Amino acid sequence: MRQSKYSQEFKDSTVQLIINNNESVVQVAEDLDLNPKTLYHWVTMYKKAHNIPTRDVNLLSSKENEHEKLKRLRAENKVLKQERDILKKAAAYAAFETL
Repeated sequence: MRQSKYSQEFKDSTVQLIINNNESVVQVAEDLDLNPKTLYHWVTMYKKAHNIPTRDVNLLSSKENEHEKLKRLRAENKVLKQERDILKKAAAYAAFETL
């Protein structure tokens, strides 16, 4: 039998963090430098062991969330570039006026 590099106590406390605090599995996995699939597995096994109802976790939904996040960040980046360009022009105009 393969020895896990994480103790059961660590797994349980990580899962409880997700369940009790409504933390995102993907975010907790990122924070702890874990593979999200591993963490989803821990959550599923914990829920089964403690008779907590589970819902099917579709890993595509996390990819969709990443797609939505990327879309939002691109839009935000576009606005920031426009604001930067306006500030550059305003600074150039102010510098020209002081001459």
